[in-house]
Amino acid sequence: MNLIWFLLRTSFVAVVSAALTGAVSGICSAFLIATINNTVNSTPSYTSQSFWSFIWLTFVTFLASLFSQFLLVGLSQEAIYKLRLRLSGWILACPLRQLEELGANRLLATLTDDIQSISNAVFDIPFLCINIALFAGCLAYLLRLSWGVFLITLMFVAVVIASVQLLISKAQGVWKLAREEQDQLFKHFHAITDGIKELKLHRARQEAFLTEDLQATAASSRDYKITSLRILAIANSLGELLFFTTLGLLVFALPKLTPTNSSVLSGYILTITYLIRPLQSILQILPALSQASVALQKIDTLGLSLASRSETIPIEQPQRQYFFNSIELIKITHIYCREAEDSHFTLGPIDVTFQPGELVFIVGGNGSGKSTLAKLIAGLYIPETGEIRWDGKPITSQNREMYRQLFSAVFSDFYLFERILGINLTDLDAKAQEYLSQLQLSHKVVVNKGVLSTTDLSQGQRKRLALLTAYLEDRPIYLFDEWASEQDPFFREVFYKQLLQELKNRVRVCFDFIYR
Repeated sequence: MNLIWFLLRTSFVAVVSAALTGAVSGICSAFLIATINNTVNSTPSYTSQSFWSFIWLTFVTFLASLFSQFLLVGLSQEAIYKLRLRLSGWILACPLRQLEELGANRLLATLTDDIQSISNAVFDIPFLCINIALFAGCLAYLLRLSWGVFLITLMFVAVVIASVQLLISKAQGVWKLAREEQDQLFKHFHAITDGIKELKLHRARQEAFLTEDLQATAASSRDYKITSLRILAIANSLGELLFFTTLGLLVFALPKLTPTNSSVLSGYILTITYLIRPLQSILQILPALSQASVALQKIDTLGLSLASRSETIPIEQPQRQYFFNSIELIKITHIYCREAEDSHFTLGPIDVTFQPGELVFIVGGNGSGKSTLAKLIAGLYIPETGEIRWDGKPITSQNREMYRQLFSAVFSDFYLFERILGINLTDLDAKAQEYLSQLQLSHKVVVNKGVLSTTDLSQGQRKRLALLTAYLEDRPIYLFDEWASEQDPFFREVFYKQLLQELKNRVRVCFDFIYR
């Protein structure tokens, strides 16, 4: 049901319109069966009269079914489109620290597996609606034929639905367990791609990872999914069996229990036989709906977690930001737990002031908190205590997004986009090529309409491309996190003695975080 509510929230009018046209299709299908049954049990003169009714009903059934599918297909894909954008927006609005706590594996599992499960199920919704309308229309026709036989049939149909629903609920519970294992599986896939060198260099580590981590999680996910799908297969087969049982009772048992008109009996047999096809279709769709329901619950849970922590992001495109006097860090601290330890590591309290035209080097050993301090200065982390002031104004949730626009940064774990995004310069390509020459990359990379010809370079050269983007952004503050660590001695000297000095002379603040 939560999948239906998901569609209703997208467009109530479209869902109602599709439901009405689907109902028309189902009712016309029921009238078609009635016409066929009456024709079989009537005189030849009636047959000629009912022919045109048959043609008209067939045409209306076709159009109503087609229109309903068109509406729901468009609606369903629009709903998936909006869901993808909404979820991406929640992720971008969530503070960096909370995203790191959630983990990339959970976010990726939601953006890929969960969205795909919903997309697959939503594609089946039009056919489900039409089949349900057809089912309801046929039941209405059975009610018109005979109250008594309808009640007996309805009782068996209720048993079918209750039995199938019980099994579906059981399968859905098992599928939830499989979905939890999927988060761990994505974590292990990340370990394969990010730790491939370490795994290749240590055979025992590779075997332990495959058997103890990846294989165990994949086996649990497999077993849960097999169990869930087998339960759904039982539900499918049981539904068909009970329907055929109902048909057999009508044919063999009912005439012996009570006198039944042959036209009524033939109408019931014809209608129930016709209903087997839509019933099979519904039962085949149910597994996808069950998976989509679990996926929606996961997305809702993640969405609530993200939305509850979301930051204030201005709707308007931010204007270029400046600072004229200073940026002050006043007794700021950051607290986080060390791995496998009960104690907490505290960075700070830190009191420092930065002014335009400064070149600041922050030196420290591995794990000393340099990258954490960089994220605090840039507004990516929110300090537990203390405050940051920008030209004397405290940084709050209302202006933190504007404050971040002061910074261009190249972090040690930077990501390099294949296209220069968000920089609107009329001479972008020419300016980029000029910087590429200065960074000694013009012989390897060409910029055409803002697109880099390649990013398949060494780590040091990729960092230079990241520096190219930072140059083009032309922000008041440049922040480099161990930028020169992968550079050769010649270019390291160029960076410290030429590039940083040029930025400083342009009245910029330059931070360089150095490991020592």
